[in-house]
Amino acid sequence: MKHLIIILILFAAIQTNAQKQDSIQNIDSIVIISQAKKLDAVNYLNYLPQKDVQNNGTELPFLINKLPAVTAYSDTGSNNGYSYYRIRGIDQTRVNVNFEGAPMNEPEDQGAYFSNFPDFFNSVDFLQIQKGIGLSKNGTASYGGSLQISAPNLHQRALEFGTNYGSYNAFRAYAKYTSGLIKNKAIHVRVSEIYNGGYKYNSTNHGQSAMISAGIFNPKSTWKFNTVIGNQNNDLAWLGVTKEQIDKDPRTNANRNEKDHFFQSFFQLLNQIKLGQNTTWQNAVHYTFLKGNYDFNLNNFIGLPEDAEIYNYGFQSNFGGFYSNLETKWNHLKIQTGLNANWYNRDLIFTEKQLGELYENTGYKNDFSAFVKADYHWEKIKISGSLQYRHAKFFYKGDAELTPLEWDFLNPKFGITYSLKPNQELYFSLGKVGREPTRNDIFAGNDNLSLDENNELILGTTTPEYVTDYEFGYRYFSNNLKISANLFYMKFKDEIVLNGQFGPNGIALTNKVDKSYRMGLELSADYKLNDNWMLSNNSSWMSSKIKQSTESFTPILTPKLIVNQEIKYVKNALQLQASYRYQATSFINFANDKKIPSYQLVNAAAFYNFTKWEVGILVNNIFNNIYFNHAYVEADGTAKYFVQMLINFMISVKYKAF
Repeated sequence: MKHLIIILILFAAIQTNAQKQDSIQNIDSIVIISQAKKLDAVNYLNYLPQKDVQNNGTELPFLINKLPAVTAYSDTGSNNGYSYYRIRGIDQTRVNVNFEGAPMNEPEDQGAYFSNFPDFFNSVDFLQIQKGIGLSKNGTASYGGSLQISAPNLHQRALEFGTNYGSYNAFRAYAKYTSGLIKNKAIHVRVSEIYNGGYKYNSTNHGQSAMISAGIFNPKSTWKFNTVIGNQNNDLAWLGVTKEQIDKDPRTNANRNEKDHFFQSFFQLLNQIKLGQNTTWQNAVHYTFLKGNYDFNLNNFIGLPEDAEIYNYGFQSNFGGFYSNLETKWNHLKIQTGLNANWYNRDLIFTEKQLGELYENTGYKNDFSAFVKADYHWEKIKISGSLQYRHAKFFYKGDAELTPLEWDFLNPKFGITYSLKPNQELYFSLGKVGREPTRNDIFAGNDNLSLDENNELILGTTTPEYVTDYEFGYRYFSNNLKISANLFYMKFKDEIVLNGQFGPNGIALTNKVDKSYRMGLELSADYKLNDNWMLSNNSSWMSSKIKQSTESFTPILTPKLIVNQEIKYVKNALQLQASYRYQATSFINFANDKKIPSYQLVNAAAFYNFTKWEVGILVNNIFNNIYFNHAYVEADGTAKYFVQMLINFMISVKYKAF
């Protein structure tokens, strides 16, 4: 890490000298690639700018946790390592995530996780989160939402060094450099190292990552290259603990000396060409490589005394693909068409320390999609319509033979926005999306497909789920007040829902239900009282039901009410802020007789800027409350909880050379 930082400093010095010698091109005259759009005519969006995304090196779930209808938790109780989020109670395997158009969701299990890329978001320009079904996206279905990640802004020249230190020996150090445009070229380089001792005992997280983003910008074309490399080691803490154990010692870790190690790399090459005054053609290829393993103590999992048997899951995967989009504008009309194809394979080897290899298998997942989208803007009305065709195929090589599974989906969406006044809008959207089950759903929570006593395959869910999503909202914006209010109704058919239990591989188990719905209200408001004071609120209210045969119950991990309130004071170089969160009770089993209690949190932060330095301190959970954001129920009915950190702090120091 030290050598990388020294190289980065020397590189920045050389490039700074070149910057002085060369003129900078006018940014307006070049083609700039960015898949994420900051504004959308007919959708409810949350936009997180650079200053919020790059703040303190936490994982994605804790960056978006203040948005309406979002919950987050981590295995270790800290803000690093294995972390998870839910949007409207829908888990992240149903949220499409892409980075500059490249799908980031792992195709088999459909989740997008960034723990293998520590400090990834320190290089991100902005995040855009859309709840409900998404627009035409590449990769997995945009079923419960979508998240678009923008690559570094190469046009903002910068050299920055930073470090953080906090509770439980949490530590981060990074250096990053952006050249800005030198003639028609630019580059961004970042290196980071993160360590966290973990709130729970024996739950450390230690990782390194590097990102390079480079571009060549011409008047009629742009080439851009992005790569991220990450390495991480964890002590595992994916098992919950009982309330009795938490009352005795909140830092109790039910996992015993289980570890993992993963290496991951991502590469992307993009090209955009102006074919005329109103037409652009964009193409990109991407590739992700992953290799690693994690330990599994069977006795520990089933609650028996620990013995010498330690199992290990070893993985190696390859994930590649391309997309091609064409955009044309005629007066008030804009038409986009696109193709996307991806291929994926993952080798799994299951071993035991003494016995050696027990089994191995390989899963293959390919998908293809094509879409057309039209936007029409006339005076006060904006109309948008899109249609996506998507095909997915899963096949498998292992001890048992599985006939390849294939799914086809036709996903339509329509929306309209009406401008009441220049600063007020009403919008409505309606769409339908289908989604195939994950490998874990298909294999009923097992990693190796096997036969029962009747020589039949032990299979779980193989058929898809569908959602029809209605969104209606209002937007208002002025110099001192911004309001977004959104009503939603999501009607599901054959929904695959979490049942509150975990399989032996540590992945949550699911059941398929006949009918279900989620409906609610989401509110975002920012009010600037004067030049110094700002109030912000992000809240949500939701009602959800599952109807199965003659029974009706509330889905798990879906709190009815979430309130996030923040107050901020800024004067000259000083910034002070305090935040409050209330999260209502949520159930953790279908019987709705076990639950996560409601909780309240108060956090505070202070930052001070002087010359080229910024110093900050964050204090979270000021009143030292024991609280949970996730739990599950064992087969014997025992509830297990994931406790999050008690009062904790983080100090940050940044130096911005330019």
